Amino acid sequence: MTDTQQPARPSRLHRLPSWSLVAAGVLAGGLLGGAYGELKTPTYTATSYVIAVPTDRSDTASALGFAQAYGRVATQVAVLADAQVWARVPVRTLRDGVRAETSPDAPMVSISATSAHPSVAADMANAVARALTKHADEAKDDTHVGLLQFSRAIKPTSRSSASATVTGLVGASAGGLLGALALLVRPRRRPEESEEEATRPAAVPGPAVAADAHGAR
Repeated sequence: MTDTQQPARPSRLHRLPSWSLVAAGVLAGGLLGGAYGELKTPTYTATSYVIAVPTDRSDTASALGFAQAYGRVATQVAVLADAQVWARVPVRTLRDGVRAETSPDAPMVSISATSAHPSVAADMANAVARALTKHADEAKDDTHVGLLQFSRAIKPTSRSSASATVTGLVGASAGGLLGALALLVRPRRRPEESEEEATRPAAVPGPAVAADAHGAR
């Protein structure tokens, strides 16, 4: 007896609703992002400010220029080597966790330090500001510009790293985007194939061979 022909069945991927890939991506991304935010060690950032002050033999424009220069050297080894004594952390920790920024309009340098411990972050920022002020005072006779600590860093009360809620939302957005992309590249059946399957008659068993028909008589 000949094998009967079975109609082609649509794959499971084609049977799923179009929005299911996007929903799955949002759910998976949100769970992964939230888990990352919960498991990642929180970090805290403290900021100290120093201001460049001109002497009687200088002016405000010179102070602004030297503030830019001191901002660039604040994270150099010469400054960090002195700062490690007051911060009580290695130079490598200071180099990885301290950033200095300057303003084009004001002769001020902001020194921000990031650490997993709030008190350590404040100590690091204040130590670098103190070391930078010391180096500026040593060169004051030549530059005619000194540095003064404008504002000390205080112990931060809230973390600067993203919370689990934020990372979860970011993960959900990324997962939804990936799901939408997968939906776009998903193979689609051609319209003529769908119409052909819908109008295709049901398969019927083939006729019996002559020997079977003769035996049935």
